[in-house]
Amino acid sequence: MKQDEAKFPIADAAHARERRRSFGLLSVCLVVIGMGQSLFFAILPPIARDLGMGEVQVSTIFSLSAILWVVMSPFWGRRSDIWGRKPIILLGLFGFAVSTGGFGILLHLGRENAISLTTLFILMILTRAMFGMFGSGAPSAAQAYVSDRTTRAERTSGVAAIGAAFGIGTVLGPGFTGVLATYHLLIPFFMLSAFAIGCAIALMRYLPERRTPVDKSLPRPKLKLTDPRIRIFIIMGVMVSVIQAAVVQVVAFYVQDELELTGAETTELVSIGLMAMAMATLFAQLVIIPRLHLSVRTLLLLGIIVTIIGVGLLLLPIGFALFVFSLTLQGFGSGLMRPAVAAGGSLAVTPEEQGAVAGFNSSTAAVGVLLVPIAVMPLYIILSPSAPFWIAFSVAVLMLLLMRSKALDGLEAPLDVESHEEKTLSGSEPHRHI
Repeated sequence: MKQDEAKFPIADAAHARERRRSFGLLSVCLVVIGMGQSLFFAILPPIARDLGMGEVQVSTIFSLSAILWVVMSPFWGRRSDIWGRKPIILLGLFGFAVSTGGFGILLHLGRENAISLTTLFILMILTRAMFGMFGSGAPSAAQAYVSDRTTRAERTSGVAAIGAAFGIGTVLGPGFTGVLATYHLLIPFFMLSAFAIGCAIALMRYLPERRTPVDKSLPRPKLKLTDPRIRIFIIMGVMVSVIQAAVVQVVAFYVQDELELTGAETTELVSIGLMAMAMATLFAQLVIIPRLHLSVRTLLLLGIIVTIIGVGLLLLPIGFALFVFSLTLQGFGSGLMRPAVAAGGSLAVTPEEQGAVAGFNSSTAAVGVLLVPIAVMPLYIILSPSAPFWIAFSVAVLMLLLMRSKALDGLEAPLDVESHEEKTLSGSEPHRHI
């Protein structure tokens, strides 16, 4: 991430170079972690099926990690105030490296029939859980590190760029997986683990630590989930999460079954689709929203309509082009809806409640990962492989009906995407420009 001295004005040029290097190193680290996130969704389903695991078991592997990510992210952010940013970032990188590399080793043992399927399943859950437990510390502490080294005027661009690095990683991950999987399905796990260790070594050597920041924040109001001002946005946040998880967690199994592909062929095709999905999400968030300056209501409406069309295409006879186009539309719709939901909640409450509403919004993002294995994935087996897509389609239509809510009436002002990114990425209260 290159930042010129005009954008980040400081007196000492050497200090400026050091800060650019630090931010660049952090960006590379978050790209690697982002690649790891998308790696599992693209490559695990077909491998797990070859090992004899079912759809529900695969989804369960993700669930504990998702719970721990939601719980531990704020914890590690607070720990970084006491221990410093660098130790938490390093802990997160090593946790990610051990989890990802360890998962690759487990898959190898499973393919060699070296351990029983039950033992393998339990170890997979625990190994993936390490990512949620420790890996969650890196993004939280990295964003705090940038906040420590930027003025209030610089905060938005600095933290947004760090956050975008994670998104870039999710875009690169499926393509990275698809290329390496042509040589061996497990290579991506070991390569990303090695990249993470390399990043940690570079940070240990080149990332300067600063004295522990003093927490001067005031006690936050006890904003409740049932508060009528934010209730509609909490509900919609959960619905967006369910739609996305219902598609992403099922689609690899669906493609393999409907097109009768091998594990390697499925991984390659799904990787392309997920990469297109991630790129469309980034395009919506980094290009469309900042340029068009649409209101929260308009962004939600457009995002819902595009999502309905995208999910609906999966209900048609599947083909390669239709599959990729469907995921692209869904990624674009999600890229419009998720920032709109977060910004809507922010606009509905007072400045003193911004942290609380941001926490609620972050929690909704993982709800789908937790609900789908329990409530949606079994329908794949019991009813039909397309049943989860019908659920996602129905939820999207229900969101369209919720657009009549009076809670949206006062949110016709254009969405300030920079304010939204500063709030959601850094966890700090943004400057309100709306």
